[in-house]
Amino acid sequence: MQYFTEDFVAFFKDLGKNNHKEWFHENKKRYETSIKKPFETFVGAIITEIQKQDPALQIEPKDCILRINKDIRFSKDKTPYNLHYTAFISNGGRKDKSVPGIFLRFSPEMVGIMGGCFGPTKEQLQKIRTTIYKNPKEFTELIENTDFVQKFGEIRGEVMKRIPKEWQDACKKEPIIANKQFYFVGEEAPALINSKLLLQEIMEYWQAMHPMNDYLLKAIQ
Repeated sequence: MQYFTEDFVAFFKDLGKNNHKEWFHENKKRYETSIKKPFETFVGAIITEIQKQDPALQIEPKDCILRINKDIRFSKDKTPYNLHYTAFISNGGRKDKSVPGIFLRFSPEMVGIMGGCFGPTKEQLQKIRTTIYKNPKEFTELIENTDFVQKFGEIRGEVMKRIPKEWQDACKKEPIIANKQFYFVGEEAPALINSKLLLQEIMEYWQAMHPMNDYLLKAIQ
């Protein structure tokens, strides 16, 4: 099934040249037709597909999709709109990025497919680090899994500049323990957005990330 037309990418390209409220209001109907409604339908389809294999996922598309409006309070760039459309599909939805899930970002430049823990709390970080330290072999098997490596490459995240004394020996043995985030990123060409294979391709990424997401979810609970 094709969820989007070529106007999805065209709209954001035009918005990039006219990133102001007047233009957006003039093109509000186009935004609703080409971006908002089909994206909500697509996110709903992803949720349905995931639930077939993970019934524990209970979330509505509206609770996953981020607004197109930017938060410009602390930004030097005061243009009001994002030039991409995003959703975080997990039981935490867009409000809690510490809960592992699949994060989608569609833009004229790429389709971004991400997973893992983006914003774990200190307590959750402690649990993840402890889980890795107690059984490093299990974590290594996950990050070296062929499908995971092909789709995402490696675990990313900001690293502690000063490692607490209690973690120094652990970090020498397992450097990944020094991470403050545990996420991973895959990319596809923007042509995928209006492809009939979009849902199938995104679900292949979900399959590749699910074991790691499940591992991280169990660790933080």
